[in-house]
Amino acid sequence: MTAEHEDHGNTPAAWTAVIIIMLAFVVGAVAVVQGNWTLFWVGAVGLVVVGAVVGKVMSMMGMGKQPETADH
Repeated sequence: MTAEHEDHGNTPAAWTAVIIIMLAFVVGAVAVVQGNWTLFWVGAVGLVVVGAVVGKVMSMMGMGKQPETADH
């Protein structure tokens, strides 16, 4: 039986994407409370897209999860 290492995506790329997307939901929630639908769409939807793109770009730059090798 071999031990498996599960890091659950604990990488700079993943954390950055999650922080940006969480900020998007906070901005969206505040906008709904204020009744500001423009801020809602720009904040919630726009920042979610930005977070996904930033996470993917950082991952492609080598800051994401690295492929498993047969050595481990």
